[in-house]
Order: sequence, then C-alpha cells, then structure tokens
Amino acid sequence: MIDLHIPATQSSPEIHSEHAQGRLVLRGDSYPENSYELFNQVFEWIEGFLAGQPRRALNLELHLLYLNTSSIKAMMEIFDLLQAAHDRQHPISVSWFYDARNERVAELAEEFKEDCSFPFDILVMERSTP
Repeated sequence: MIDLHIPATQSSPEIHSEHAQGRLVLRGDSYPENSYELFNQVFEWIEGFLAGQPRRALNLELHLLYLNTSSIKAMMEIFDLLQAAHDRQHPISVSWFYDARNERVAELAEEFKEDCSFPFDILVMERSTP
C-alpha cells in the first residue's frame, strides 16, 4: 500500500500516512478550494488500510487549526468510515490535538467525539517555548 505524503499549502493541511505503523496524520489549516479532490485520497487510503489483512489498529492523529464547512463534511465522512470499521471490530482510535487558545476547534472535536464509540482523545498541544 502506498503511503500518502501531501505537503501543506496555505489552505490545505499536511497529510501523511504510515501504513506500517497504522497511522494517519493531518496537520494545519483546512480550507482547500476543492476539498473533494484533497480528501478523496484520504478516503481511499483509509478504505485500503481497513480492507487489509490481518486487521491492524488505525490511529488518526489530527493537528487541525481551522476547518471550513467542506472540510468539516469531509471529516464527518472520515469518522463515518472509522465508526463503521470499529463496529466491525476493527481497532480504531483518534487523537485530536488543539491549541488551548483555540476553543472553537476543541468544541468541534467534542461534537465529533459525541458520535463515535471508539477511543477518541482530545488533547491540548504542548506549546514550544521560544
């Protein structure tokens, strides 16, 4: 399976996957002009990973700072894929990191967590000191 290595742009997050570790990471702002084009690659990667044998744990790690409406819809689809896999006994977990100064993202993460029955951690990002 080919891993994703999509660099961040001004309006889209960095996306990279580590198939061997069962890890998918999204980092940065997400307000791309064509969210379907960007996130379709993510949907396909997740579906491919979940179809693999033997079943392996998948951890989605989010470091998202801002999401527009189309990105939120894409995240809803990602969480639907993960929930369906979890319902089939696939080990799934989410770690959503947010900046303590950005309560809006924390509230959004909480809203997503309410609809998920798999392990879903919402964590404050450690700030680096200058």
